[in-house]
Amino acid sequence: MSTHILPEQRKPKLIVVVAFDRGEDGELFPMYGPADQQSEERAIRIAKTLAGKHAGVIAWSRNADPALGDYGPPETLFVSGDVPDME
Repeated sequence: MSTHILPEQRKPKLIVVVAFDRGEDGELFPMYGPADQQSEERAIRIAKTLAGKHAGVIAWSRNADPALGDYGPPETLFVSGDVPDME
């Protein structure tokens, strides 16, 4: 009898960057994204690059299995400037 232990499968992760600007009315609107990223490191790098060019930028991630409708809580990876509250 074999007692092989299967490695834990990595849960799919949603990793996103969004940059915001302000309209004439002062309201924030997405100017870049939301753009899916392949890694948290890449998301942070892109967000830092966008930070000096927009009113605000955020990179965040969460465990996600869209096929099951299963989404974990969002984790902020990087934030700069003004961004709306995450729902």
